[in-house]
Amino acid sequence: MFCKNCGSQIDDRAVICPHCGVPQTVQKAESNVLAIVGFVLSFFIAIAGLICSILGLKKAKELGGTGNGLAVAGIAISACTLAIYFIAIIVAVSAV
Repeated sequence: MFCKNCGSQIDDRAVICPHCGVPQTVQKAESNVLAIVGFVLSFFIAIAGLICSILGLKKAKELGGTGNGLAVAGIAISACTLAIYFIAIIVAVSAV
């Protein structure tokens, strides 16, 4: 990795830059749990998947895009599943 202050290449485990002495902060990668849950739920419980995916998409913007693809996929799958449910209900009601 590189020092955030002087730009020198330093060891990935370094806590302090050996060249300039500035402490290095290690940013922990954060996962977007709502996007993951929304994607999984979109296959089983469409409305819950849609809600979690929308919330996951909002959270992805805060996390710099982490989980953005899963959230969008969850929204798309949930929307398609709900559309299929509604069409099936309409067909079933009209057949009676």
